[in-house]
Amino acid sequence: MASLLRLSVLCGAQGGRALCLRIPVVRPAYVSGFLQDQPAPGRCGARHIHLSPSRHAGSRAASLHWTGERVVSVLLLGLVPAAYLSPSSAMDYSLAAALTLHSHWGLGQVVTDYVHGDALQKTAKVGVLALSALTFAGLCYFNYHDVGICRAVAMLWQL
Repeated sequence: MASLLRLSVLCGAQGGRALCLRIPVVRPAYVSGFLQDQPAPGRCGARHIHLSPSRHAGSRAASLHWTGERVVSVLLLGLVPAAYLSPSSAMDYSLAAALTLHSHWGLGQVVTDYVHGDALQKTAKVGVLALSALTFAGLCYFNYHDVGICRAVAMLWQL
């Protein structure tokens, strides 16, 4: 494993500057997706690195999904300050949709990474979908029947 990672630390003060640190460099060109280390002499057992299986590797749908996640994240970076500067009903519903979608994709990735077994993973994904639907419905209800997300945050900040 030491041949895969090269960590070099450059320490020194040049002209009063702070220390510089280089990050680990990984050369994964020849590493398979499911790497198994051989047990070292004197150690019991083998260490395993398990990665999430890429069932859709190279597919257009996976690429579009990845791009969509990044677009929603960047959209949220602009939407939050805009909602603070210009609170309105449109901002409330936009925040409800973007926050719900962002959290749905994030929780879905947590399920993919940490829940093992097909039946259990499908059940967890249905649970995430139900939670996301309830979250969106609750935020829309809050926007319609109460003060809305933007005003609620402003009221919290005034406390």
